[in-house]
Amino acid sequence: MTAETSQTLDRGLRVLKLLADTDHGLTVTELSNKLGVNRTVVYRLLATLEQHALVRRDLGGRARVGLGVLRLGRQVHPLVREAAMPALRSLAEDIGATAHLTLVDGAEALAVAVVEPTWTDYHVAYRAGFRHPLDRGAAGKAILAARQSRQNQQNKQGKQGKQGKQGGLDEPGYTLTHGELEAGASGAAAALVGVTGIEGSVGVVMLADSVPERVGPRVVDAAREVADALR
Repeated sequence: MTAETSQTLDRGLRVLKLLADTDHGLTVTELSNKLGVNRTVVYRLLATLEQHALVRRDLGGRARVGLGVLRLGRQVHPLVREAAMPALRSLAEDIGATAHLTLVDGAEALAVAVVEPTWTDYHVAYRAGFRHPLDRGAAGKAILAARQSRQNQQNKQGKQGKQGKQGGLDEPGYTLTHGELEAGASGAAAALVGVTGIEGSVGVVMLADSVPERVGPRVVDAAREVADALR
């Protein structure tokens, strides 16, 4: 550090870099150890970063990069959309349903990219910018399911730690819903896995009483394609 630099800002940026390098978040104690400062300093740093939506803390108290980081650069969302569009177009045309990429924004799910099929007589009108609670609709529920899966995996690894065992996250499944966001509409979604700093899902919404059997696995494939494009 020099006389012209800010120690507090430096620490805050280091917190963001540390969180960006992990997909499962860090506790206050872990951040304290990595930064070499006491927990009180870390609490203050996190509180300040949370106010700007640059950091969020989950129910377990682990800190993660917040979606506010994306807002720092106006071109980030367009870049994310651009990266996801080929997989979304293919998904929409293949299934004949509206495909979407949804990211977490605080306690809400935010649709940031939407592609409607070109050959169907009718489909659900679903627009980029649409928001809904994370615990309603396939897109949000898929994200919550992925969170729970990560937490279970972390707990499992913690129990195995003394034996030196390690493992990655389980492959994602998919979530199905009906009528939760729009009467008569069904949805299927799968979470993005392995994308540092982004928590989201890829899904489809269709006017149907139920989702055809082949849609779930197809959505999982699309989510994997989008994740690969964003890495």
